Amino acid sequence: MDTQNLKQRTTRQEPTTTNDESVRGAGQKMKRTMAKRGLKSLSIALTIPVILTLTNIYMFGTSDNYKLFNRPNWVPPIWALHMACLGSASLLCLCGWLVWAEGGFHKNPNIAGLYFGQFGLSLLWDLLMFKLGANWAGLLVAVGVCYGLYQCYRAFKQVSDIAADLVLPCLGWSALLGFISLKFMLN
Repeated sequence: MDTQNLKQRTTRQEPTTTNDESVRGAGQKMKRTMAKRGLKSLSIALTIPVILTLTNIYMFGTSDNYKLFNRPNWVPPIWALHMACLGSASLLCLCGWLVWAEGGFHKNPNIAGLYFGQFGLSLLWDLLMFKLGANWAGLLVAVGVCYGLYQCYRAFKQVSDIAADLVLPCLGWSALLGFISLKFMLN
């Protein structure tokens, strides 16, 4: 037999780019799906607190005492105060979403309690200061919000540095609200 002259039959294989492309396409499709879910959760995380803050401003945000108050230059007009409160709430919602996306609320549920507690106190400030005229209680609430934000900053720092850094302007704003409450109380 001529086994030495026999050659192995080879089949020509096509490059496997179709499999690589399908795997790559599936990965990109999964990334797009996750990005859409992330945008949906971000929009919900921003919408609900902003609507609550706007409702709070609408229901409790006017006061004749504040308009007639002889305020110094560092105390903003009421419209600027409300816009800054809305901006602070939006920024803090973004911080909370960043921590949630990193799994911080699941790892440490106390962070969620701090976050929602300070948000509730910040909503209470308008009611106390403008509707009820309880300036001393407004000062206590502003101090409580500052404390809650500082604790959120410390807890968020363990999860996300960006979220922790975004809490600092909100902390500064709540400190200014505390000074406004003190100024109202002393007059």
